[in-house]
Amino acid sequence: MTREREIQKVTLVGGAGNVALMIFKLIAGILGHSSAMIADAVHSLSDFVTDIIVLVFVSVSAKPQDRSHDYGHGKFETIATFFIGIALVVAAVGIIVSGVLALIDWAGGADLEAPGQLALWAALLSIAVKEVLYQYTAYKGKKLNSQAVVANAWHHRSDALSSIAAAIGIGGAILLGDRWTVLDPIASIVVGLFLVKVAAGLLRTSIGELTEGSLPEDTEREIEEIITSFPGVSEPHNLRTRRIGNRIAIEAHIRMDGSVSLLKAHDLTSQVERKLKERFGDDTHITLHMEPVKQ
Repeated sequence: MTREREIQKVTLVGGAGNVALMIFKLIAGILGHSSAMIADAVHSLSDFVTDIIVLVFVSVSAKPQDRSHDYGHGKFETIATFFIGIALVVAAVGIIVSGVLALIDWAGGADLEAPGQLALWAALLSIAVKEVLYQYTAYKGKKLNSQAVVANAWHHRSDALSSIAAAIGIGGAILLGDRWTVLDPIASIVVGLFLVKVAAGLLRTSIGELTEGSLPEDTEREIEEIITSFPGVSEPHNLRTRRIGNRIAIEAHIRMDGSVSLLKAHDLTSQVERKLKERFGDDTHITLHMEPVKQ
């Protein structure tokens, strides 16, 4: 099965789970009079939206390079990650605003309706299902080297954690009595704040890649160590790195003995390239510029 097909399969499994949970949690939130559970249902809806985003953009990113995209279409996958982050922010803002409005009503003397047992059971079921989906999606995302799939996995994990917050708020409101029904909207706010934190991480990563951010320093040091591991190759400099979707690009200047033949210099450079591709993947874009050792 191709990488694209694998990603589609993983995403469709998650999408089916999100749709089922969204419907169940929305019904449970309405019938169980729980703002925290309705907020959790919105979170599952945002999960489903991101599943669609991943399916669309990853299918585009899988296209090979062409005349208009010399480096391929990998950054469409980064764009998908960016939109997942935006979707999380939008969901988080709506959840937080709803919770704050409920708190304002409560502070003004309004009675908040106590959530029902159905909402609590929905939260507990969501925790179990979403954690399973997280583990499955994260494993596949790392195996397929897909940042969009890994990001989507964290969307599943964030939903599981938000359901924990919802379960605590709903359970507290049920067990502690009417005086503590305020725990339900408080839990929904906690859910929203957690979403903001997850979204910030996704946006930071995707924006860094879209603006040609370099690879981490330890990765660049590893690249330099691989280059200098070959006798006759020294002083890697002008190193430039970036990520293109699930691939990376490496550009560097290297020094060799100026008296060696062009054939030998080319062969040595090819060996360096093969070693880098063994470490970072066959799709790695590598450009090495040879220079003579300074006398």
